Amino acid sequence: GPVYGYQWRSWPSADGKYIDQITELIESIKTNPDSRRLIVSAWNVSEITKMKLPPCHAFFQFYVSNGKLSCQLYQRSADIFLGVPFNIASYSLLVYMLCHVINNDIDCKYKYKPGKLVMNLGDYHLYQQHLEQAKKQILRAPFEFPDLVIKNTIFKLEDFKYEDIELVNYNCYPGIKAEMVE
Repeated sequence: GPVYGYQWRSWPSADGKYIDQITELIESIKTNPDSRRLIVSAWNVSEITKMKLPPCHAFFQFYVSNGKLSCQLYQRSADIFLGVPFNIASYSLLVYMLCHVINNDIDCKYKYKPGKLVMNLGDYHLYQQHLEQAKKQILRAPFEFPDLVIKNTIFKLEDFKYEDIELVNYNCYPGIKAEMVE
């Protein structure tokens, strides 16, 4: 149904038009970085019944402090083993991508470094079916963090390609299989 991407880029307005929240977010960060309204919402009450599952990560807010762009995510429902790690990676990458695009705008007087990702989890849960996998995961010692490199100059968020992003010095353990739970 009309979930994340649709609500972020094509939120239907009362006048029959559509609102591109991501474009508006980028413009606001460029022109008014101190705004407390740097918010993108996926929780469109009028369209919840059209969605197979209402948005788990309902909205996120950006804020700028000391030249760093940070993101705070509110996630109403959080599958701590399968979903949350993916959400951490996705929203962290979004912060890097936004900084890159904004910093490449020659008309923007502000330049940003990636800041923090803060996650507020409403109903966070570990499914019984994932208990053994989670126990295995927490016994693993973490590796050093890799560096994220954006290899090409990108001017628009939608112009990113998989090949533009590289993780340098990325180390990982073998995957732990777990089934999705509905």
